Amino acid sequence: MEFDDDLDAMGLLCPLPVLKARKRLKSLEKGQILRLQATDPAAVIDVPHFCAEQGHTLLAQNKAGNSTHYFIRKG
Repeated sequence: MEFDDDLDAMGLLCPLPVLKARKRLKSLEKGQILRLQATDPAAVIDVPHFCAEQGHTLLAQNKAGNSTHYFIRKG
């Protein structure tokens, strides 16, 4: 999947991946896509919840080795 920005949050624990994603999404324009790479097991719950609460769209969530890639469209 194509994306406009990439955020490496691997090795960070809750709530840092979501906090960093929120900060990065602020710099993007509506409709742009952020790829968030995270290894935190709690991110599989936190990222979808964050997207729903903040009006963003979680387009995809893919396992890639020991990390998960989240594709978030800014709302």
